[in-house]
Amino acid sequence: MILVYTEINKGKVKKASLEAINYGAKIAELTNSSITAIAINADAAQLEEMGKAGAKKIVTVNNESLIGLDSMLLSSTVEQIAKAEGSKIIVFSFDITGKAVAPRLSARLKAGLVAGAVDYPTINGNSLEVSKNVFSGKATAVYSINSDVKIISLLPNSFPVKLGENTATIVDFSGNINLSSTRIVVKEKKSNDVGGMIPLPEAELVVSAGRGMKGPENWGMIEELANQLRATTACSRPVADMHWRPHHEHVGQTGVAIRPNLYIAIGISGAIQHLAGVNGSKTIVVINSDKDAPFFKSADYGILGDAFTIVPKLVESIKKFKANQN
Repeated sequence: MILVYTEINKGKVKKASLEAINYGAKIAELTNSSITAIAINADAAQLEEMGKAGAKKIVTVNNESLIGLDSMLLSSTVEQIAKAEGSKIIVFSFDITGKAVAPRLSARLKAGLVAGAVDYPTINGNSLEVSKNVFSGKATAVYSINSDVKIISLLPNSFPVKLGENTATIVDFSGNINLSSTRIVVKEKKSNDVGGMIPLPEAELVVSAGRGMKGPENWGMIEELANQLRATTACSRPVADMHWRPHHEHVGQTGVAIRPNLYIAIGISGAIQHLAGVNGSKTIVVINSDKDAPFFKSADYGILGDAFTIVPKLVESIKKFKANQN
């Protein structure tokens, strides 16, 4: 039995969760097994989408105590469901929740864990061989999980989402949720993301900028470009450290690792720490006035010039293109 943990964000099933269900369905096909998804406080439309992603059964957990995503509480809940379902393989997304819950669950179930998988596993007897990036994305390593229970978390945006016509069987969680002594407070904050406010790990289009913008007052044109492309905004670490942009927009080795289809880097030199978090991007476009900027060596397309001249022209060109499509 394959078990997949899912999450809801802003009223929709997270793309990373749909990836995880697809991934679990693939393993179920390879092992001639079935797949069950865990849905926390999900509505009928969200459950239907999980079914279309490949879940044959969905265990629903409706409890306000889980809204704050207390990792200890979630670990206990997932453990109970895993044991009740007889699950031997458990799949998470390698996001904030997956990073907190999967290791705890691994300890509880004495399960081997591979975090940040980037490819479908290979079945080798009782073992699962799973690939993940190492050395800041410069190489790929294959890990073999030999434990009875196996846990895999997936690097977001590594797998395409496919929806079919499958309908899942819905059952309610019948275990116990023991309230933690830790109190989780959730505060809704205004997002700085544009283009539909897609979270960075799930964004397929990202416009990012660095110190070349010279100050936070110049970020308007970055946001306008992102808005025209319906992209999510990001920044380099120095920009976040200087509080020009919020820290949740920081991408790189010490920030958020992303794998968008298109990453546009404006005024970013491209230090190795930054590249480590974005080199999984399908296409990288660099705009920089420094011909020696190391980012040009990693770029698919490079534009040498002043961002304050290039970006406004790029925005106008996009506007004209969109106007001609109407």
